[in-house]
Amino acid sequence: MIGVSTYLESGARWGVWELDAALLPAGYPRLVQRAGGLAAMLPPDDPAHAAAAVARLDGLVIAGGPDVEPVRYGAEREPRTGPAARERDAWELALIDAALDAGVPLLGICRGMQLLNVALGGTLVQHIDGHAEVVGVFGSHTVKPVPGSLYAGLVPEESSVPTYHHQAVDRLGEGLVASAYAVDGTVEAVELPSAGWVLGVQWHPEMGEDLRVVRGLVRAAGG
Repeated sequence: MIGVSTYLESGARWGVWELDAALLPAGYPRLVQRAGGLAAMLPPDDPAHAAAAVARLDGLVIAGGPDVEPVRYGAEREPRTGPAARERDAWELALIDAALDAGVPLLGICRGMQLLNVALGGTLVQHIDGHAEVVGVFGSHTVKPVPGSLYAGLVPEESSVPTYHHQAVDRLGEGLVASAYAVDGTVEAVELPSAGWVLGVQWHPEMGEDLRVVRGLVRAAGG
């Protein structure tokens, strides 16, 4: 059972309805399912409930989404940083802490990788160019794994990945190491060697066909 965190959006529309909704792009649960797992959505909740939620899971995915509020890493908001999603920040930080405490395998995707870094005391670059070329359209670029890393054990070769982000890891959080880079030097994957299976990727595997990263999570969850 792999839990996946979700958006919380006001005024979402489907059919004849326009209502507040906890939602998740279908690529995330489909990715988990294609990799052999069962997907469970984890909408924002009281952070005090995070440990109980994680205790029922075999693995956790922190999904992509809005920018992390800069106050979370001690920074002032810059003009190109998006609106805060405080309920998501609080809930997902609590989920990350609970997963690390319990040794539950954890994968952070895009925002999820950035939030993992922040949870461990790291900081973010609030804007970079070249990783989201067209608004609302995923691009692609090559990432190079660091030999000997958890990520390299899953994907040993340079590979093209689906990408859409305008922020990135700056100072690494405590214990985190970089395990893949883009050509321009942007950190594209991080991992926490001291904590079992903990990996963050800056790209969006749910928008591609390569299942190796999520199969690694599902295998670790089944162990």
